[in-house]
Amino acid sequence: QVQLLESGGGLVEPGGSLRLSCTASGRIVSFSTMGWYRQAPGNERELVAVISGGGTTTYGDSVKGRFTISRDKAYRKVFLEMNSLKPEDTAVYYCYAREGGRYWGKGTLVTVSS
Repeated sequence: QVQLLESGGGLVEPGGSLRLSCTASGRIVSFSTMGWYRQAPGNERELVAVISGGGTTTYGDSVKGRFTISRDKAYRKVFLEMNSLKPEDTAVYYCYAREGGRYWGKGTLVTVSS
């Protein structure tokens, strides 16, 4: 059984920053790919950023240049540094990991509002 636990969400003003963290636990030692997706009310879940074991990163178009994804050397933690936040970044952010199967966290809410 694999569990992904997100932390770091909250309320921030437009232009502010937040850092999300995700820690994996369970039977899988490490993951080939980890990342973040988000879902706003009424919208489909969309890619925010993913990072492979080799360090290759992929970002959604709407966050390029503002968000940075990173992971630890053990390939069990993934982080998302979010800068210049906009109201349209408001969503539930889900941690994602892949190793054989695909795994999801329960999500952490990010609200960008003044």
